[in-house]
Amino acid sequence: MTYRKRLLLLILLDSLFVFTAIYLSHLVLSTKYYFTPFLLISSLTLLLGHHALAAYYKLYRRVWEYASIGELVSISKIVSYAVLMTAVVQFLFYQDIYVRALVITWMLQMMFIGGSRFIWRLYRDTYLKVENQGERTLIIGAGSAGTMIARQLKNNKQSKLYPVAFIDDDCHKQQLEIMGIPVLGGVRDIEKLVIEFDIKNIVIAIPSLNKKELNKIVKESNKTSAKTQILPLIEDLVLGKVSVNDFRDVRIEDLLGREPVKLDDGNLLDKIQNQTILVTGAGGSIGSEICRQISKYKPAKVVLLGHGENSIYTIEQELLNTYNTIDFITEIADVQDKEKMFAILLKHKPSIVYHAAAHKHVPLMERNPEEAVKNNVIGTKNVAEAANYAKVNTFVMVSTDKAVNPTSVMGATKRIAEMVVQHMDTISNTRFVAVRFGNVLGSRGSVIPLFKKQIKAGGPVTVTHPDMERYFMTIPEASRLVIQAGSLARGGEIFVLDMGDPVKIVDLAKNLIELSGCSVEEIGIEFSGVRPGEKLYEELLNENEVHHKQVFPKIHIGKATAMDGEFLYRFINGLDNLPVDELRLTLLDVAHGRIREEKLVVNS
Repeated sequence: MTYRKRLLLLILLDSLFVFTAIYLSHLVLSTKYYFTPFLLISSLTLLLGHHALAAYYKLYRRVWEYASIGELVSISKIVSYAVLMTAVVQFLFYQDIYVRALVITWMLQMMFIGGSRFIWRLYRDTYLKVENQGERTLIIGAGSAGTMIARQLKNNKQSKLYPVAFIDDDCHKQQLEIMGIPVLGGVRDIEKLVIEFDIKNIVIAIPSLNKKELNKIVKESNKTSAKTQILPLIEDLVLGKVSVNDFRDVRIEDLLGREPVKLDDGNLLDKIQNQTILVTGAGGSIGSEICRQISKYKPAKVVLLGHGENSIYTIEQELLNTYNTIDFITEIADVQDKEKMFAILLKHKPSIVYHAAAHKHVPLMERNPEEAVKNNVIGTKNVAEAANYAKVNTFVMVSTDKAVNPTSVMGATKRIAEMVVQHMDTISNTRFVAVRFGNVLGSRGSVIPLFKKQIKAGGPVTVTHPDMERYFMTIPEASRLVIQAGSLARGGEIFVLDMGDPVKIVDLAKNLIELSGCSVEEIGIEFSGVRPGEKLYEELLNENEVHHKQVFPKIHIGKATAMDGEFLYRFINGLDNLPVDELRLTLLDVAHGRIREEKLVVNS
């Protein structure tokens, strides 16, 4: 039905209700004003007043299948003000107000007009929706978000889900009904209710849910065969960015770690807006996310530097499609090429350099220590010296928790790279800092993609050791930390994120298996043994390594020991002449501050 036809129908219907109400009231009371000019003037006043007020309150623009208390309030105002106007006209023309007739008229109008709207909604909800019922769905959370989702699911013909029950730990809501949907119990009742009501889908609709509570709900949901999904951000629903059909699966990052660190947007805008920013390793997991994050702060130019042309092309195209006011420049180059690094930085003269290019895979670097040295140590030294020469304002190096008391070649080379950065800060006007964080969920070469591949293949999932623990964070959060550290830099710091409690890798594997809709028994977990260079436990927040005082919420400054620059450079220049086995031992000795040549001194 077109808008004009709908409008005309509602006006005619309400006109009939108005006339019927006032004439019935006079008929019931058998008044002396029956079919008189008094009644005619009263009727016309009531009718015109009603339509004028209906236009003012936009009564005819309401979608009545979603009618609620707000619509009832509007109808009440319109009817009451129209009756009041009629009373005023009666007094002005006849010096008499027929109060009893007007009261009955008010009651009849409320019944006719309000009742017609809500009867239509009841009819649609009860009869027209039966054929559109999809998979039986349990909604976790009977608050405003859950109610909104339930309403949209019930009224959305395209929805594949149909709500049959709520779950909420608020005992005051239990055993009540919301929109005809019962609130049947708390989180502990999920497994029982899924079986009893043949639930196929579970939707978590609590935007304020913290990770601990979400873990509890997911753990209970995983005991069932129902598919578990989570509500998109409520602001995205309200703004229309996503629809009610865009529920997403619960991801492993939803269950791990702590609440994300929020950025100091005002400070970052001052540092980045209208500046030239250069990112090395811009095609990698961290580097590409750094590019996405800094682009939100409107830099004038972003230089995407990387060795892999495909990955650089991919992130360039993504950024060009998202930000049309920023100049994105690509540079295909290897950080091991010192001359090229100097040329690129002199060419672009960036204000900030985020150095994310590195080799990070522990077992691979154990077998290829010379390549770890070339990329992680020499590469960092080249970019840092080029940044100094080009008078860059701030240089931020991406480091790792494996640089703390390293047991691997990768960790040792990253620690030595930190030493290079610390030394450069003592001889340069550029502010040099490093940022450490733990394992990044979903990054290339990380455990999550491997586990997903193994689960997809039917298992088993391989875990090195039942006691293996790691700190975890998401790619966006790791990148935000790097950017925030750059804004906090005074020079020489090693920033460390308080990453909460470590997570056992075996628990991570179990969660991922269950989130994939499988059981641990079905997929299986095998322990393959600790690989060379690996630790059972990381030491990111050891008391001897980190200041307790936070320089920003959940960001600390590490207490890493600096090294004499003369020794450091002689050591780096001599690495090419060492055999592989001796190279590995030498890297670990220097990273730990153990000097192999007594004549060389290290400053603590």
